[in-house]
Amino acid sequence: MRTLLLVITFIFTMNITAQTSYEKGMNKAFALWDQQKNTEASQLFERISAAETDNWLPPYYAGLIEIVSSFGLKDETVLTTKLTRAKEFLDTASAISENNPEIMISYALLNTAYIAFDGAKYGMTLSGENAAIYQKALSIAPNNPRVVLSKTEWDMGAAKFFGKSTVPFCKDIERAITLFEAEEQTIPYYPYSGLERAKAISTECKKETSPKN
Repeated sequence: MRTLLLVITFIFTMNITAQTSYEKGMNKAFALWDQQKNTEASQLFERISAAETDNWLPPYYAGLIEIVSSFGLKDETVLTTKLTRAKEFLDTASAISENNPEIMISYALLNTAYIAFDGAKYGMTLSGENAAIYQKALSIAPNNPRVVLSKTEWDMGAAKFFGKSTVPFCKDIERAITLFEAEEQTIPYYPYSGLERAKAISTECKKETSPKN
């Protein structure tokens, strides 16, 4: 009996140590990202991913960092390298968690990075792909605030491109805010962010809809 208790205690201790190691790694990676040390943060998320092979969050964040930091780049070779690397991370995350709306909208953001770099070159093919991604993500998770916000931003961007008003989409931004505020945040390190961005867009919407003097 004493031996069994020792074994159980040992296993429990090992589990706690492993969990603590994961948490420490994730916290450090987020801290590096917050300090704009993107390369270091992405590399650390990649190392965590190698250890946490059944967890989609580390490769997801590794890919997201590469995508976000690619906006504004002027060198297409650097852009392509970063986004190819980002897609590999997202593919790893998607293999772990299939049809995950959070990962799906990150693929759309990756496409948007290409389009933002050169709309004439990438816009025709990737715009249609993004529309399909957002539609599928919305069908899977119609009440996911990040899906609603991301799709609405995409729709607003398309409206601006074609010289149309973005006002009809403001109601969807308000719906996203409502969903954000009602969302229960129960999963550690889950990508719950987006409320502040939604509120900022809402402020711009109100300026557009307010009576002009």
